[in-house]
Amino acid sequence: MKVLISGAGSVGFQLARRLSAEKHDITIIECDPERARRAREQLDALVVEDHGASLRALRRADVEHAEIFAALTNNDEVNLLGCKLAKKLGVARTIARVRNPELTLSDFVLTPEELGVDRIIHPEKETADAVIRLIRRAGATDVIEFEQGKVQIVGIRLERESPLLRIPLKELTGRYGDPPMRIVAIHRRVTTVIPRGDDVLVEGDQVFIVCDPGYLPEFVRLAGKADTRIENVMILGGGLIGQFIARELSESIHVKIIESNAERSQEIAEILPRALIIHGDGTDIDLLALEGITDMDAFIAVTGDDETNIIATLVARHLRVPRTIALVNKVEYLPITPTIGMDAVVSKQLITVNAVQRFIRHHQIAELASLPGIDAEVIEFVAAKGSRITRKPIKDLNFPKGAIVGAVLHDGRLIIPKGDTRIQPGDRVVVFSLPVALHNLSRYFD
Repeated sequence: MKVLISGAGSVGFQLARRLSAEKHDITIIECDPERARRAREQLDALVVEDHGASLRALRRADVEHAEIFAALTNNDEVNLLGCKLAKKLGVARTIARVRNPELTLSDFVLTPEELGVDRIIHPEKETADAVIRLIRRAGATDVIEFEQGKVQIVGIRLERESPLLRIPLKELTGRYGDPPMRIVAIHRRVTTVIPRGDDVLVEGDQVFIVCDPGYLPEFVRLAGKADTRIENVMILGGGLIGQFIARELSESIHVKIIESNAERSQEIAEILPRALIIHGDGTDIDLLALEGITDMDAFIAVTGDDETNIIATLVARHLRVPRTIALVNKVEYLPITPTIGMDAVVSKQLITVNAVQRFIRHHQIAELASLPGIDAEVIEFVAAKGSRITRKPIKDLNFPKGAIVGAVLHDGRLIIPKGDTRIQPGDRVVVFSLPVALHNLSRYFD
């Protein structure tokens, strides 16, 4: 597939890297010379150094033969105009990254079709939604929902007191009464593995489970984690992400926002009357203590600076706040966050790339997600009639090593599969896969 990407910033760069690994034909338009040079040197892509909303640039990039146009610059107007031009020039599907919340409102004066956009992605809103899911599952490091929450994939880090430690996985099912869940991956130090029956869990492991949402609180308890009731939350950063989070949570939770910019503090105080807005430095321990951080159930750091978020979160952890969540966008930081004692992290860039990639691949898959710091993907396939996945029970399929079927939705009913489970045409199948297995998966479902 020929994909044209406008913008080689953090989102465009990561998307191009993923898609080129899948053997797509990638062309990037980037006006910044340094970003264009980096893309040429590190990506398997043609790079056009020009403006993303320029008709000349689009034609230089051979837009007439592109099937997808993804406008991912930091400028809403450039992205929307680029999509409008690409549509006029015959591109079948367009996607735009926007920051202006008005553009996503259902009653906005222009429809997406009038803007020339098939899908609008709002990174800040997507990131805020991910944080809110983590707040509502206070024992989890990651929460991914499929099929409107019918299937949940949850990451939990095991502490020393967890009763699940040092028990072969094949014994867990019998010991706990065949629960509606399955451990689909273990992240240990810097390695992610698809587990086998003889594997055992050790302190510090981050386990990923697929389960019935109703069973999740019980599994959190079995894992030795306290699913803390969240009543008081402190948010560091009053930007769009912090505002979206506060607006959602302040309906039922006491929310404090710490914002370093005095003018922005005044603005958000007016638009968020239910939240308490504090002007100050969120890395100042004395300020945090004065504002009652030790009484907080959760601390969320979502400023635009990764280092500030990391430091503030570690301070909150040191002060024994039960739940901490940090926004970390630099991809190179993500693998080390568990080792330095961080609880849960979200990445705006990764969330945005997931959303764009899901749109691009929707003809083959229903949903797709990646996890911060985890070298794996969670994919929801739809089993086609006559496809290989439907011909035999799972145990006889010779499924790729490095991949595991975690859940099956059959007629809207969740099935945690076993070896003799047979997938039917039309079933929605959630697969957890390491990179080594990704290129072999699609042939099982076509």
